[in-house]
Amino acid sequence: MSPAPVLSLVGRVGLLLILAAASAAAAAERAGNATAPKPLRAWPSTPPPGCPFAQSDTLVGVGFTGRHAEYTGADTWYPSWASDGNLYSPWTDGNVNGLSSSSSGEKAATGNATILGEDPLKLVVTNQAVFASSPRPYEGRYPCGSLVYNGVWYYGTYCLHPNGQVPREGITYNWPWLGPFVGFRWSTDFGQTWTQTPCTPDKPLFGEQALQGEPVKIGAPHFVDFGKNLEHSPDGKAYLVAQGASEGANRRYAFNSWITADQAYLIRVTPGIRNMNDPRRYEFFAGNDAQGRPLWTSDFARIKPIAEWRDHMGCVTMTYNAPLKKFLMCVTDGGTTVSRYNTYLLESDGLTGPWKLVSHMTNFGEQAYFVNIPSKFIGPEGRGLWLCYAANFSSGWGGITFKSLPPGSRYGLCLQELRLLAPGDPAAAPEAPR
Repeated sequence: MSPAPVLSLVGRVGLLLILAAASAAAAAERAGNATAPKPLRAWPSTPPPGCPFAQSDTLVGVGFTGRHAEYTGADTWYPSWASDGNLYSPWTDGNVNGLSSSSSGEKAATGNATILGEDPLKLVVTNQAVFASSPRPYEGRYPCGSLVYNGVWYYGTYCLHPNGQVPREGITYNWPWLGPFVGFRWSTDFGQTWTQTPCTPDKPLFGEQALQGEPVKIGAPHFVDFGKNLEHSPDGKAYLVAQGASEGANRRYAFNSWITADQAYLIRVTPGIRNMNDPRRYEFFAGNDAQGRPLWTSDFARIKPIAEWRDHMGCVTMTYNAPLKKFLMCVTDGGTTVSRYNTYLLESDGLTGPWKLVSHMTNFGEQAYFVNIPSKFIGPEGRGLWLCYAANFSSGWGGITFKSLPPGSRYGLCLQELRLLAPGDPAAAPEAPR
């Protein structure tokens, strides 16, 4: 999702100013001269009519602290917390420390990098590299599920079609059709070298096809973040959550794209090199039994969503918040794929739901996408955390210029600190942070 070049330049200049300000604030705090923290700014929760998720009674909103940091000039960051304490992430469509990657066309490439540091305001992104993988017969091939477990990095890719910019009825769409999830390549040296997946775009892991815009269920899966080296997995398995759709008749254009969908699906596998590209090793959530307990099946045809909201879902990620013993799910509804986006946060006591609404943040970013919560930066009490995302890649398309809302939202690796609000918390200012 490539940005306009001028925005990348502005973002880099802004990054220098932000890092300088953060450094000065940190120095003042160490000297004992830090000013009192600013009040939280609560983003108004404005779900549209028909929202299927009841309001949570334990987490009732989000408040932004105003602290944020931005890195690089690329998007698609999904950090995985490895046993060595580092974060490892995919990236693409931009540059990291002077190295470029583009996931479009015959020579599509996806990037990987290491993220060093304990303080989100003072991270170092390094060891950047790219790996080429043809998307054919599709037009694009992008990063998705990424996991480093027991020293092996599993890196998933998915396809997009028909091409990067598609004019239709006065709108220039961006990658309007979500293609299939291909499979996992893997590395045993933290991304220095890779072994390509035996799966291919025309023979993907789960057999789905989308060359004519057919709906797919497991198009762009992301690993549930269970903490450092899957330490909080309930059974040692790796779980993946994916956006999808079940039917496509008489639908809006781009109803099932890289950033739009109807449903969220959940699958699981015991992580291992022999297992990750073998569909027989996977189980799929298949609904609940009469007692409300989750059912799992090896039959892909019986897969059921863990959440659904027609024309209001999209890219989905999930993180286990160990201090709160809750699962947090970030969902982004990407509208027309180039419009302002809405991101909402759901919570549940269980992996498969039921899900309740924490906050629906209309126009977050104003065009934030690939939103996730890195478990490494969840505070000890579970209420403080950081959102990871990219933003505003299509500013200027169709005459729409996006604001950086909250401040710091730009094309790149964005980190934004927030606090989950509970009943009885002191009232936060009821407006979006500006």
